[in-house]
Amino acid sequence: MFTGIVEILGVVSSLNPSDASGGTTLVISNAAPVLIDCHDGDSISVNGTCLTVTAFTDSTFTVGVAPETLRRTNLGSLAQGDSVNLERAVSSHTRMGGHFVQGHVDTVATIDAKTPDGEAVTFRLRPRDKEVMKYIVEKGFIALDGASLTITKVDDVEGWFEVMLIEYTQERVVTAAKPVGGDVNVEVDMMGKYAAKSVEGYFEGGGVPVALQKLIEKIVEDKLAALQAK
Repeated sequence: MFTGIVEILGVVSSLNPSDASGGTTLVISNAAPVLIDCHDGDSISVNGTCLTVTAFTDSTFTVGVAPETLRRTNLGSLAQGDSVNLERAVSSHTRMGGHFVQGHVDTVATIDAKTPDGEAVTFRLRPRDKEVMKYIVEKGFIALDGASLTITKVDDVEGWFEVMLIEYTQERVVTAAKPVGGDVNVEVDMMGKYAAKSVEGYFEGGGVPVALQKLIEKIVEDKLAALQAK
């Protein structure tokens, strides 16, 4: 489990794209701050992907990336010299500055546009898997390359969402330097997944609690009223 607060930018110092597992072995350097209390088998988030440390030195560590992870994330496109977001797994004394991030990437999104807004930059992203859009809501949480960010706008019809990176964040995450057309790892808020599954379960079971039914009716009424007002 992670918080989505990137600790440091590491650098891919080497990679073996055809290791014995059929996946890729990565060696990440410039990583001393996240290795102070490291042990073999610890989890480190690399661009939002929870990976297991198989070896480490004072400033480098090695991880294996399974074929499924390569298919689901942007790690397969990494090259030697690329920067990556790094974060250690949470501990009992970690401050929850972001949100609960599992490090289980749901899909990859393409950067459709980057629009400056003062010192900030708005990113418009289009997920490859459109199913995740049902978990993406305005002012909700989302993890992009492992960084916890707030969703500022959503268009379910067109299939995109936006986030804004302030100047401070731009200097500390890899996403800010990616060009239009670049790929970003996306993990939606797991609380949204649990909520959606619970609601779906009620409907599939043939019964809806009164409180939930009233809430749904209110949402539908408000939506219809908004459409009629346009």
